[in-house]
Amino acid sequence: MTETLVRPPAAEPSPSGGVDAVEPTTALRDVDLDSKRVRPRAIRSRTFDDIACLAGAFAGSLATTYILYEFVLPFDGRLGFFLCWYLLFLGMYLGATALSNPRTVVVDRLASTLVQAGAGLTALALASAVTFPFIRGYHALVHLNFLTSDMGGVGPQDAFNRGGVLHAIVGTLIEIGIALIIALPLGIGAAVYMSEVGGKFARVVRTVVEAMTALPSVVAGLFIYTLLIVDLHIPKTGFTAAMALAVMILPIIARASDVVLRVVPGGLREASLALGASRWQTVWRVVLPTVRPGLATAVILGVARGIGETSPVLLTSGNSSFFNANPFSQPMDSLPLQTYFAVRSGEPMYIERGFATACVLLILVLLLFITARLLARQRVR
Repeated sequence: MTETLVRPPAAEPSPSGGVDAVEPTTALRDVDLDSKRVRPRAIRSRTFDDIACLAGAFAGSLATTYILYEFVLPFDGRLGFFLCWYLLFLGMYLGATALSNPRTVVVDRLASTLVQAGAGLTALALASAVTFPFIRGYHALVHLNFLTSDMGGVGPQDAFNRGGVLHAIVGTLIEIGIALIIALPLGIGAAVYMSEVGGKFARVVRTVVEAMTALPSVVAGLFIYTLLIVDLHIPKTGFTAAMALAVMILPIIARASDVVLRVVPGGLREASLALGASRWQTVWRVVLPTVRPGLATAVILGVARGIGETSPVLLTSGNSSFFNANPFSQPMDSLPLQTYFAVRSGEPMYIERGFATACVLLILVLLLFITARLLARQRVR
């Protein structure tokens, strides 16, 4: 039964000269309410059909890959199994999605699957890199003496209840502390010069800093070894190792600080100068406090680059198994050096000590990172 539309009556002129508004008739109002509007589907939403396609593709691809690897194809290896499974899963998932969804949804599912797979691989690589040393060095790490003793008089085959890495922890903190004392003011000063002063020479400084960012660590160690140890006849000590680390840290801090300073809005500088402040006062009281968290990140990047380097300290500090807190006398050991010599020793128990030393290095970097972020965070008033 068809519904007849009734044309609304014409509007009659009102006494005031205008036209009175006429209410739509019941028939038109009903038709307007009963009309169906096609709404586009939200791409990000997940229906039961999407979840079923995902689960079915996962199970089907896994079963198919297992059958191919075990009974059909002469392939072997975990990496090949994973790649074959992922390709089959991707094909099955997209095919099942295309049966009941438009092309836009299929493309969205493909992009999201690839992006999530990349994020998962990155997280897996990071988790494995962090957990693997703890798994290999667990038996040595659980002993308290490992953090309170040095390796003086301890052999590679001695039990884990003897010896520790206290001398390496202290040596690492002293060397990285001296390197920061040297590199931090120079790096931030170079960044301020490049971003706030400018000029032709600033371009030269920026080019040199960017080139030094990719400087191999062994070149920095050879530079300090040739300059201080060979030419100036300074013995291998913690100070020479700190100088090599400073060469590594300096361009990292300068480059990261320059990027952070260039992000500061120009309106802040103009407002400070308009109030009568000098350029130095603007930099010191406005620009630097604004980017303090960013400068902390630059310092963290520099410390993370320098604290784990082995080749510079191997050439400049020497190896020692005794506690030494004087950076200007006698060789000074560090955590990267202790890890290097322990892992390459060939003794299983000493290798396990090396993995435990790497765990201590990871924990130390994490503590330094947390401390720097707490000191540099913005204070809310």
